[in-house]
Amino acid sequence: MPPKVILLCGKVCCGKTTYAKQIRKGERAVILSCDEIMLALFDQQLGDRHERISQATQHFLFKKSLELLRVGVTVILDWGFWTKASRNEARAFYMLHEIPCELHYLDIAEPQWSCLIANRNAKINPQKPVAYYVDLPLKQKCQDLFEEPSPEEVTLR
Repeated sequence: MPPKVILLCGKVCCGKTTYAKQIRKGERAVILSCDEIMLALFDQQLGDRHERISQATQHFLFKKSLELLRVGVTVILDWGFWTKASRNEARAFYMLHEIPCELHYLDIAEPQWSCLIANRNAKINPQKPVAYYVDLPLKQKCQDLFEEPSPEEVTLR
C-alpha cells in the first residue's frame, strides 16, 4: 500500500491524538504533532507568539513529512485543521507532490467535549506539560475559530 497523508480535523481535545495512535498501530505511520514540538520547546509560555510559531512549525512539518513519505511511511498530521483554508493549504501542498491525502474528521458533541477537556486538564502536570490546559476562554476561542468541514472534504468521519 503506498504511503499517504492523513489530516486529523477536530476541535482541541476531541481525541485526535488517541485516534492517531490507533491508526499508527494498523499502518506503517508516523504522527507529526505541532503541539508535541511546541510544548517540548516552549512549554505553555508563548502568549501572543503562539499562532506565529504554530504556523512556522506546521510549515516545517509539511516539508519534513515529504522525507517520510518518500521512504514509504504514512504520515498522520495531528494538529486539528480547524479552518477550511488550512485544510485547502494542506491538500494543495500534497497534491503538488502527487501524494494521496485523506481528511479524518473527529466530530464531538458538546457534553463529551467538555468532559474530555476536564479530564485532560486534571491530568496536566505544569512542570512537564504534554498537552495544553484548556480554560473556558481558550475553549470558547477554539469553538469560535473552528470551521466544520463540509461532507465533500471528509474522507472518514
